[in-house]
Amino acid sequence: IILYFFLPFFQVIIYGDLPKNKENVIYLSNHQCTVDWIIADMLAIRQNALGHVRYVLKDGLKWLPLYGWYFSQHGGVYVKRSAKFNEKEMREKLRAQVKAETPMYLVIFPEGTRYNPEIPKVIADSQSFAEKEGLAILKHVLTPRVKATHVAIDTMKDYLDAVYDVTVAYEGTVDHKGQRKLAPSMTEFLCKECPRVHIFIDRIELKDIPEEQMYMRRWLHERFEIKDKLLIEFYDAKDSKRRNKFPGKSVHSKLSLKKTLPSLLFLGGLTASMLLTESGRKLYVKTWIYGTLIGCLWVSIKP
Repeated sequence: IILYFFLPFFQVIIYGDLPKNKENVIYLSNHQCTVDWIIADMLAIRQNALGHVRYVLKDGLKWLPLYGWYFSQHGGVYVKRSAKFNEKEMREKLRAQVKAETPMYLVIFPEGTRYNPEIPKVIADSQSFAEKEGLAILKHVLTPRVKATHVAIDTMKDYLDAVYDVTVAYEGTVDHKGQRKLAPSMTEFLCKECPRVHIFIDRIELKDIPEEQMYMRRWLHERFEIKDKLLIEFYDAKDSKRRNKFPGKSVHSKLSLKKTLPSLLFLGGLTASMLLTESGRKLYVKTWIYGTLIGCLWVSIKP
């Protein structure tokens, strides 16, 4: 509810190609914090496609109270890493959604985990893996994993309109020594401790993406090389005038309150009506308790 209230007031600067019309897309982005999920929502709202957003999520997130079950039922796909990755299960879920003609705004973070400068071992391991595989070493992003991206594109290639390659940068995440700091938490973001969010969007046609996994892996890494160069320019440019922005034309994208007000009023009214009465508060607590238990049972049987 709080998020819907604040969305119109965030300073969002958009670069590149964001179509005005709804499309069935795969959204590939770098990953730094939980706010990255909201960035996808912000862009979807601007295309009148908020209800179309689905996520590819780490398997452990399916145990989140209520939300784990909600994401699963709303078209989210839970995946395990490396050798435990279940390709067949992911394909089946995506095929079912294509067959049902489900609007698709599928968000994937190919790095598999967040880029966190406070955990240098993860960054070092990612760079070591890239060096071992003969891939370019990346500074501001992690080496991307291709499996989920390949399965998603391969399964839905005749259903998708495009792939959105999205690069996100948060202002105020460099210290006085020029070193990257932790990206904002949801609380910090809502408290406007991050002054502006910069989003670079590259809309890619499916015909320009290799179909075979080994070639797509190289293509995906090249896309992350481009992200890395954009972020190096954003954070590390020697000319201070070129920092805190991406190259090219930009638009300060304001969000009309009318795009979020209906949802705010509905959710706020529903929550308030429950919390203002004793019976409503009991129902609210029971919903969280029993909803979580039923949800955990559901996702353990039917992921």
